[in-house]
Amino acid sequence: MNVIVIVMDSLRVDHVGCYGSPVRTPHIDRVATEGTILAQAFAESLPTLPARTTMWTGRVGFPFRPWQLFEMSDLLLAEVLWDKGYTSALVTDVYHMHKPAYNCGRGFDTTVFVRGQEYDAWIVDERIPVDMARHRLRGDESDALWQPRFAQYLRNMSVVRDEEDYFAPRVVKEAIHWLERQVQEKGQKDRLFLWVDMFDPHEPWDPPEPWRSMYDPDYAGQELIDPVPGAVAGYMTPREVAHTKALYAGEVSFVDKWVGMLLDRVRDLGLYDNTLLMLTTDHGEPLGEHGYIRKARPYNHEQLVHIPWIIRHPAGWGAGQRCDALVQTTDMLPTILDALGISGPLEQVYRAPTRTMFPQDMPVATRQIALHGTSLLPLLRGETPTVRRYAYSGHFGRQWAIRDHEWAYLLPIDGSGAPQLYHRPTDPDEQRDVVTEHPDVATWLELQLRRWVASLA
Repeated sequence: MNVIVIVMDSLRVDHVGCYGSPVRTPHIDRVATEGTILAQAFAESLPTLPARTTMWTGRVGFPFRPWQLFEMSDLLLAEVLWDKGYTSALVTDVYHMHKPAYNCGRGFDTTVFVRGQEYDAWIVDERIPVDMARHRLRGDESDALWQPRFAQYLRNMSVVRDEEDYFAPRVVKEAIHWLERQVQEKGQKDRLFLWVDMFDPHEPWDPPEPWRSMYDPDYAGQELIDPVPGAVAGYMTPREVAHTKALYAGEVSFVDKWVGMLLDRVRDLGLYDNTLLMLTTDHGEPLGEHGYIRKARPYNHEQLVHIPWIIRHPAGWGAGQRCDALVQTTDMLPTILDALGISGPLEQVYRAPTRTMFPQDMPVATRQIALHGTSLLPLLRGETPTVRRYAYSGHFGRQWAIRDHEWAYLLPIDGSGAPQLYHRPTDPDEQRDVVTEHPDVATWLELQLRRWVASLA
């Protein structure tokens, strides 16, 4: 069996067609008809790199680890599969993953980094003219930070001439090239592991036509493709916010087209029917619902932590089904290993440190790696209706959250504000804080959250 995971950064669950959205995502929706829609999936550790650490280790991160390098004691998904004989590739334009210190290529046979996304210092010639018309600063001390970031993005985009020069197409073409090389040149159609990590629809929301005007064709005002994170009031008008949402929706549909291009080639190469396929994201994106835009604040509201996640198993388990069980990104690694028949406990072989300066003289030792997630295959097979009672999310040192099907409780642990409580069935967008009306519920959920964190090893 092969494994292909497609991550689309900052993809909101309410902007995917098969989740009930009017946003057009026909290619993602097609996978949903053949797989299982996980309707209550939640990001666990946020933001970008903590989220991927969780996916690749199957271990909870936010109570213990900030945005940081991988640790030597981490056992990553690609390393596990490499040890089992899988041929693997990471193809991404997430420029944070390209930073050498993070070593995100660890365990992969092939890594391809597509450069130039967002504020990546890719094209640095300051003689290139930049037009700041689609960017508006706030006119305060934040300008010193954001003006050069915007200018960097515009320099990166100076080489874009047509649709295929944009980043999602470049990532997809690199992924297709790797698959073609494995199948057509090396004759390998089994035991392939491909992780495709696209930065879009992360901001800047700057798709080409027809996607740019697809959801707001009559707009005539200033386009803010990359608004400065923070409060909306005093910075953007309601009409500007609405148009920025439309640009985001256009970006989602643009990404969907290229996801479809990749999947069509997977089918053409004869890989699709022998492939475990996952489509998901690292987190969502606030677009003004709570008075701020972009990931300006570590508030684990619905719009940020509720994520799309679709799993298509080649055996057809759960095909066309919608699963309402609570799941989270720590479950990805255990699910993949279970599908491939890789049983635990996972063991990591390492050289125990001694006083010698020669590594070959260090004694070989092993350590067992405890996974915090659980396989979701029993859900797909209909063997169980649930795998956990609560879902947890958080930013290290900032805010934690706990959810069940009825309640969402947000707990600031940095003293930045008061806890918040939302009743999910009657307030799905989490607009009305009812913590003072239900103090007993808040107390109970905080107790469960803190007990859970204390139980992790």
